[in-house]
Amino acid sequence: MAMNDSDSSPPRWRVFYAPWERAFDRVMTPFEEFIHRQTTSGLLLMICAAIALYLANSRFAESYFHLVHTPIGLSLGEHSLRMSLQHWVNDGLMMVFFFVVGLELKREILVGELAEIRNAILPIIAAIGGMVVPALIYLALNRNGPQAQGWGIPMATDIAFAVGALALLAGRVPKSLITFLVALAIVDDLGAVLVIALFYTKELSVPALAVGALLVGVLVSFNLFGIRRPLPYFLIAILLWMALLKSGVHATLAGVIAAFTIPARPKFDPQVFSELMKQTLARFDAEYRPGHDILTNEAQRGIVQTLENGVLKVQAPLQRLEHQWHTPVAYLVIPVFALINAGVPIDFSSLGGTLGHPVTLGVVAGLVLGKFLGIAGACWLALKLGIGRLPHATRFSQLAGVGLLAGIGFTMSIFISELAFEGQEQNLLMAKTGILLASLVAGFGGYLWLLLASRHET
Repeated sequence: MAMNDSDSSPPRWRVFYAPWERAFDRVMTPFEEFIHRQTTSGLLLMICAAIALYLANSRFAESYFHLVHTPIGLSLGEHSLRMSLQHWVNDGLMMVFFFVVGLELKREILVGELAEIRNAILPIIAAIGGMVVPALIYLALNRNGPQAQGWGIPMATDIAFAVGALALLAGRVPKSLITFLVALAIVDDLGAVLVIALFYTKELSVPALAVGALLVGVLVSFNLFGIRRPLPYFLIAILLWMALLKSGVHATLAGVIAAFTIPARPKFDPQVFSELMKQTLARFDAEYRPGHDILTNEAQRGIVQTLENGVLKVQAPLQRLEHQWHTPVAYLVIPVFALINAGVPIDFSSLGGTLGHPVTLGVVAGLVLGKFLGIAGACWLALKLGIGRLPHATRFSQLAGVGLLAGIGFTMSIFISELAFEGQEQNLLMAKTGILLASLVAGFGGYLWLLLASRHET
């Protein structure tokens, strides 16, 4: 082992490095900074969508679609569960995405932008306008038949893409505008969850729902008993997912339900934690033995465990889990979802017919025009009536730009389209084509709008 201190340094202050650790740190530090930038998840999502589009329209198309529809099964005794890879991703892996959405919703409601009604009222009104108007525009173009089932598709905003695009302008727009978009998108996510629960469910199974209700009761009791370790919640959430899968209610809602039962209060307040840590560190120092490291000092090993327990108990489980799961969701779950679902075969010879299809038109008009009119119009009305107030240092033109940017539907819109047009390949293809086109137009249009608005302001 190499040491970063000179040999004359006191032994207790030496820091040990593995042979390759310093070189690895020099490589990893800029990579970690890149990973934690807000724009990176949106960039990765865009790359995965482009790869899926390429695979669906290349000589690999047959293999790609064969992989997407490959059946995968699990069995335990007499019980078995068999679904395609796409369904495992959409019904299973996406539960983790909805779990993080639920954690964000709960935090925002308790201590975030949605906690104070004065700050929350404008993004809430904007989000409602941005959901109702797109749905109405879609229904105006698809009034009857199975195509009308897609009314929920243009209601959603992809928070990763939208915030990532706005973050590119972070030096030109006020931070309060980014906060406004995040709050709007979170309310939008809540609306999408309710739409899925209420309108995109199959025939309900009362026994399975009863089991689900019992499991929700168990999760709530964990919270009331003060259980803060995530493992019990995780195990019951898996059982809840299985119950909802059999009930007819979409199984991913298990993630949101489980998230809302995660404790939001830590065991220790900061003052208690500080006093405990001081006492424990004093014991740790008292147990120091020259020439002995932690492997041979049993007393210090026990004290370190006490320190670890204290650090865990001063953090709210809600906050800790949101932090831990944000990265895997942003850089694994959502990209995999895009790879599996964004593969839309494009027939350029009939592209005019595709773009003129009522479902495609409804989705594009709903996401681009509907989001813009709904959000900007709702904000204008709320401000005129004195119900809401502009975020700090922002102008109405910037809110309008956010309304256009919110037309990036992608993840949630594709998810809802899979529910709305299950078994309707033609309508599903038209919906996904519309989502991709609308997200592209809204992303570039919103970025340019805000860029011009910021230049005008300066």
